[in-house]
Amino acid sequence: MPTSDAEGKDWSLRLFERHQPDTVTDVGPGDGTYARLLRPAREGIWWTGIEIHKPYVAKYKLRSTKTRQMYDELHVEDARESAGHLFHRDLVIFGDVLEHMPREDAVALLRRAEGAGAWHILVSVPIVESVQGEVDGNPHEAHVHQWEQDDMDTILAELGGQVDAFRGDTLGVWWWSRRG
Repeated sequence: MPTSDAEGKDWSLRLFERHQPDTVTDVGPGDGTYARLLRPAREGIWWTGIEIHKPYVAKYKLRSTKTRQMYDELHVEDARESAGHLFHRDLVIFGDVLEHMPREDAVALLRRAEGAGAWHILVSVPIVESVQGEVDGNPHEAHVHQWEQDDMDTILAELGGQVDAFRGDTLGVWWWSRRG
């Protein structure tokens, strides 16, 4: 679904406030959960969204306007095919999106973000069985891979850096930081 469970959101907000990013790319924003949660915590941040499902742009008003701040820059495309510079950000968010692609594609995308120079990566995925098919005509909402928390721990550890994790009853949330 284009929404997210509330688990781990307060934890994510605390880490966001601690690290103070100036640039953010939100991969698969759906209804804009992370922009609505994190953007008010700090002004002057450049927000980029990469949304694969074009109808969500209008439905969830993802473009910033004079009266509503969402995404300063919005790309309607598959993040797996996005230009590398979109991942060269202080923070790249993969919030409830990696379960919608094969594991090898998700791992490659995480490595790509790290390789492009992301300073921090926020990942949120279901860590319980979460079967889901197409939603509202969007085939990209189907859950393709079921993540286990230990698997994500291992993948992020392989990137090097430092990893903090939150485990809820439904979601696992990770904050990866480059050492520097």
